[in-house]
Amino acid sequence: MKFIKKVRNFLRLEMNQKLLLLEAFYYLGYGRIFKYLPFSKVAPTLGEYMKETSFSSDTYNNVILRNISNALYIMSRYTFWESECLVKAVAGMKMLERRQIESTLYLGTAKDQNGKLIAHAWLRSGPIYVTGSERMAEFTVVGKFSKELNVKKNGRGNNGR
Repeated sequence: MKFIKKVRNFLRLEMNQKLLLLEAFYYLGYGRIFKYLPFSKVAPTLGEYMKETSFSSDTYNNVILRNISNALYIMSRYTFWESECLVKAVAGMKMLERRQIESTLYLGTAKDQNGKLIAHAWLRSGPIYVTGSERMAEFTVVGKFSKELNVKKNGRGNNGR
């Protein structure tokens, strides 16, 4: 019964919400595959190491960022694979990149109650934390990757076309 109710709820959503949830599901899968690969091989795809994007806000982007954040949190509960912090952060970065929105992915470490080393990842765009903000204060940043997009102010890409 729960499954049928969830399907009905999904079907009641507006088309743009359905598409965003399906996109989140796709990129969470991408993020999971990304996590299986050697980090040294995939790190360059995350952006410029130890750089950050601007903290300035764009009101239009804030709505998009919140929608993407919500879609990732919702769909991460329905994947057939583990979709925790790094998977969500990578998925969010890809979704923002697709929309030409800059972001910074943070990697942090800390020790748990038993003294064991633990890690966490979170994603920020402008002043908004898209994923992982609920635990980021517990961790020391050991790496950050800036995904700056080279889009000119006139809306044209690098090649001026």
